[in-house]
Amino acid sequence: MTTLTANSLSVGYQNKLIIQELSLSFPKGKITSLIGPNGSGKSTLLKALARVLQPRQGDVLLENNSIFQMSTKKVAKKIALLAQSSESDTGLTVQEVVSFGRYPYQKGFSSFSQKDVEKIQWALAVTNLSKLADRSMQTLSGGQRQRVWIAMALAQDTEFLILDEPTTFLDPAHQLEILLLLQEINQEHGKTIIMSIHDLNLASRFSDQVLALKSGTLLHTGTPQQVITEDNLSEVFEIQAEIILNQKTNKPIVLAYDLLKGRDQDE
Repeated sequence: MTTLTANSLSVGYQNKLIIQELSLSFPKGKITSLIGPNGSGKSTLLKALARVLQPRQGDVLLENNSIFQMSTKKVAKKIALLAQSSESDTGLTVQEVVSFGRYPYQKGFSSFSQKDVEKIQWALAVTNLSKLADRSMQTLSGGQRQRVWIAMALAQDTEFLILDEPTTFLDPAHQLEILLLLQEINQEHGKTIIMSIHDLNLASRFSDQVLALKSGTLLHTGTPQQVITEDNLSEVFEIQAEIILNQKTNKPIVLAYDLLKGRDQDE
């Protein structure tokens, strides 16, 4: 069973340390969501897990091997990263963008193999984009473009799919569409999904494991029921939340919240 683990991980930019001695693991075949205030280190952690950022100390282990000692192509065959800032104004077609996911498998200037073509077509089908394959990215809606980027990551054929705020800038219907798609990818195709997300109710609904970060420190980890509590949200976000349990899923729902009295607004 392939595992992804961070051991005493510290990561930062220039002279600023963002993540401090963080250790955690990600359950195989599950959905893990990262929650926390802006600047808490969610994006930094995801970039380190995907080997985009080198750690100041500690390590990220894939099958007990350091990803920072592995070749770029080997890591890219195991871990796919969908960052926040994917370019969406490209004039390329949907299929051309999705085909970029097969680059870790290319040798020199060789053309796509039959397996490459099959993986591209599979990714288009799973994300319900087959009929849009020849459309220009410039003609798509925000939700459609996000599905294209997910399809590109799927074409990469990795065990781990890491997404940094995949529902950002989407309306509620498209947010739900994307998360239902990720849930389907997880449940039907066995992909391990790690994502950051701002909406606490969506994190609760779609996650098996939730990690709550603040100021680069992991404060809470566990199921949605264990992490999304009034006390924990007060500590992590400095809010006083009203929470009930969904009777169908037994998962917490944040009904409303107020700012915690005495909260430092400059933090």
